[in-house]
This record gives sequence, structure tokens and C-alpha cells, in this order.
Amino acid sequence: MAELNTDEEQVQAIKDWWKRNGSSLLIGIGAALAIVFGWQAWQNYQDQERAEAANQFVTLLNAFGNEADETAGETVAFVAKTLRDDYADSAYAVYGNLVLARQQLIADSNAEAAIDSLQWALEKSGEHKALALVVRNRLARAQFSAERYDDALATIDGAGSVESADAFAAIFSELRGDILLVQGDESGARDAYLAAREQSQQGRSGILELKLSDLGVGEEA
Repeated sequence: MAELNTDEEQVQAIKDWWKRNGSSLLIGIGAALAIVFGWQAWQNYQDQERAEAANQFVTLLNAFGNEADETAGETVAFVAKTLRDDYADSAYAVYGNLVLARQQLIADSNAEAAIDSLQWALEKSGEHKALALVVRNRLARAQFSAERYDDALATIDGAGSVESADAFAAIFSELRGDILLVQGDESGARDAYLAAREQSQQGRSGILELKLSDLGVGEEA
């Protein structure tokens, strides 16, 4: 570019450049601002969603613990459904359905309803290993209570390879033993109980030792 010697030439050069590039520059700036403010709006929306889900969960817990309120069970069911429908991707929805399943299983004696709630919770907790193990344990127990023994074993197997140092390994092994024993497989139950004893982080359990004793296994085994 030739040297610009006068102020008029410099001003004209700036005008010419702006005509050629001004629109694309404004578009680029606009896009950048949209991304920044859009991201901030999304973050604010997510924060609001989490806060609303948390408030719903607190309502559910208050109802669950209020034995004097005859409508508490209905409130728990309603709020758990709200969490499923409106905040399905929130961990609070999973926790809410864990509470609902406990009510369905114990207070309502409705194992099938509890299984449905826990299966939903398991699908939503897959990325969170620890939470998924909690849900899977409760689901297997609900299936056991409903005499769906093969389903319960499949749920336990779905946990995959759980390291022996993980407390859930012993829990799952003992539950497997309970299921196999009810199915009449004493040998399988014995092996499962022995595995639970080996995997336990809490030392030997008195209840587990009684189960082994009933199968002819002493503490020295």
C-alpha cells in the first residue's frame, strides 16, 4: 500500500477498510457477545433449576418424615413425580425416587411399584457409580421381596466387577446368597456368603456368620 501522506487520505483509507470489513467485524463481535451472554443465561437457568429441584426434594423429605400427616404419602408420591417430570436430569429426582420406593416398599407394601421407581432411578444414575450402586442394591432387594429372584440376580450381576475393597461387593454377595438359598441352591449360597465374608470391610458380621453356620460352615472356614 502506498504511503498515506495526508490526513484526508488516512481518513479515506479507514472508511474504505470499514466498508469492506465492518459488517463481518460486527457479526463476529455480535456472535461473541451472544455466546458469552447465552452461556451466562444458560448457567443462570441451570442454577435456578437446581435450586427449584432442591426445594422440591426438601418438601418431599419433610412429608416423608411427618408421620402425623395423613396426606404425607400422597405428597411424597406427588413431589417424586414432579421431580421425574420436570427435573429428570437432576440428582434430586433420583434421590426423590429412592425415598418414594422406600415408602412404596415398606409403608405401602407395594414391591412392584417400588421396583418401577427404582428402575427409573437406576436409568438416571448410570453416570454416577456410587449412586448407581445404592439404587441397584435397593432395586435387587425390592425384586427379592417381590419373589422376582432371577431379576434380582440379574440386577446384582449388572453391577459388573466390583472391587473387593468396595463395601458394595460384600453387600451384593450376601444378598446373592440370600436369593440362592431361597431358590434351594445351598452350595451357591454358601459360596456367596463366604465371598461376602472375605469382601467385608467391617470384619465378620454376626448375622452373616449365623447364615454360614446354618449351612454347616464354621468360623474357622
